[in-house]
Amino acid sequence: MFDFVAKHKRVLQIILGITIIPFAFFGLQTYTKSFRGSDDVAQVDGTPVSKREFEDELRRQQDRLRAVIGPDADVSQFDTPEFRRNVLDALITRHLMLEQVATGRLAESRRQVVAQLLAAPDFQENGKFSQERYLAYLRMRGLSDEANVAMLQLELPAARLAGAIADTAFQPRTVAERMIALESQQREVAEAQIPAAPLEAQVKPDAAALKAYYDANQIEFRQPERVRAEYVVLSAEQLGRDNPPTEAELKAAYDAHASQYGVAEQRRASHILVKTKEEAEKIAAEAREHPDGFAALAKKYSQDTGSAAQGGDLSWSDREGLASKALADAIFSMKEGEISGPVKSEFGWHVIKLTGIRPAHERPFDEMKAALAAQLEAQQGQKKFAELAEPFGNIVYEQSDSLKPAADKYHLKVEQSGWLTRQPDPALGVLASPKLLAALFSDDSLRQKRNTDAIEVKPGVLVAARVLEHQAEKLRPFDEVKAEVERRVVRRDAAALARKQGEAKLALLQKGEDAGLQWGAPKTVSRRAPAGLSPAAVQRVMTVPAAKLPAYAGVERGEQGYAIYRVSKVIEAAPADPQKNAAEFAGLDRAAGAAQFDAYVAGLRASAKIEIDQENLLKKQ
Repeated sequence: MFDFVAKHKRVLQIILGITIIPFAFFGLQTYTKSFRGSDDVAQVDGTPVSKREFEDELRRQQDRLRAVIGPDADVSQFDTPEFRRNVLDALITRHLMLEQVATGRLAESRRQVVAQLLAAPDFQENGKFSQERYLAYLRMRGLSDEANVAMLQLELPAARLAGAIADTAFQPRTVAERMIALESQQREVAEAQIPAAPLEAQVKPDAAALKAYYDANQIEFRQPERVRAEYVVLSAEQLGRDNPPTEAELKAAYDAHASQYGVAEQRRASHILVKTKEEAEKIAAEAREHPDGFAALAKKYSQDTGSAAQGGDLSWSDREGLASKALADAIFSMKEGEISGPVKSEFGWHVIKLTGIRPAHERPFDEMKAALAAQLEAQQGQKKFAELAEPFGNIVYEQSDSLKPAADKYHLKVEQSGWLTRQPDPALGVLASPKLLAALFSDDSLRQKRNTDAIEVKPGVLVAARVLEHQAEKLRPFDEVKAEVERRVVRRDAAALARKQGEAKLALLQKGEDAGLQWGAPKTVSRRAPAGLSPAAVQRVMTVPAAKLPAYAGVERGEQGYAIYRVSKVIEAAPADPQKNAAEFAGLDRAAGAAQFDAYVAGLRASAKIEIDQENLLKKQ
């Protein structure tokens, strides 16, 4: 929003640890110490991080992930204990930074903040401050002007403080050059695996082991809060299908646009691509002497890897479908069976044989009928949807104790869902909408038993839903999950056996003895090009001492088992060029700044009183 923030996005990113999260997106409770509640996730020097604040930020992070991955992405896979702790750590860091501003009397004056608001480009219209834009900004974030200014009084100096800490760091040039060289170093690596799956038959956990695992890992067996719902869908697509066009309407549409249904002339040709005109002339002469051998000549001489194996065949194409204008001009000036060449294009020199011609023609009505029907159905569906969307939403809202009135009026089927949680699942189709799920889990739906609003889950699709059954989050009983517990224990213990075997084989190799392993084909690996290795494997193979080769390293692969890597060759990188590697040098300076800021925050955390409620942190709404 402000020039300072725009210039210090990296600093804000460092502050938050995960991504850039503007301070102003938080409610005023971020800065006050009067709030107390049993649902606090943490306390930072007496300032609460409430469950609501944490969940709001968690949802924002998930929305950002969804924006990056795609609107239909299932971000529930990221809602792990580690992810939740990262979000909380970012909030704790923010609280500590704002506390430094407050206690250090670094807060911006109200007059300074107001001056920056008045000059902020986002609130300008025709070169003047726009009260309407500013009020819209406040409404969108649920803030008053007073609260917004109060937050900015701390927010801006906090960003400046972070910048002052991070921007003073730099990486000494000799260190930076060595780090770039290490980053670019390559190693030749072969892999041998000790898989855990074959060892599962050796694991026979007793009842006590299963119960001990269950007791120690109860978070894994919690059933999240969930609902079953009934719902109705008003869809432009279905409305179109319910009102199919008549034969007369289809014929009228075809006659009105018949000129658009023409098919351009298409030709099929084969070619041979070479580098020089002399080569092309020689091949063209040979092809004209033996026209039936053109495909064999293409396989022998053509440097077009995409068509050489097919005898130079370019398939059927109109003029616009060919990659080169020169090639298109030549092909569309030839007679069928003719061999032409040399023809020069931006790719090289071509020898061409025209193998077929399909004249331009109009597609008949019968051929276009299905496409026209789909087009007219879509148009009719969109028109009906535009007419019905508002009254559909009104009846769902006004008769909020049942979906039946809306279903009866618009001839819709009231459908029932299975169990739904707050996390979207793409497999649920229209029920995967985060906005719809949020409405289902709202107080109106859960306690008042009202219909949700008619929510547009995607363009042309409105859904209204109603909770049928609600279950709070609970721990699933041991007897119910015993089989699942056993599977997890077996996989865990089999992985431990694989690790034990792997470590023993690694010790033999390090002594120069044969471990009886089957090695895969060697790969060239670097920190920048991992060649399919996991980050942990890359870290190990790139740091194993390589003074004496071959060198060996072992890496745990979780439930998959254990892997051993043999480093047989080290390929050093060329010395870093300050001009070519300017971005990398700058990146190292930024990394040094991030490390310096992390150290500063670590110092703040060490001297602060931070209490974390693990149950509230991991408990999902």
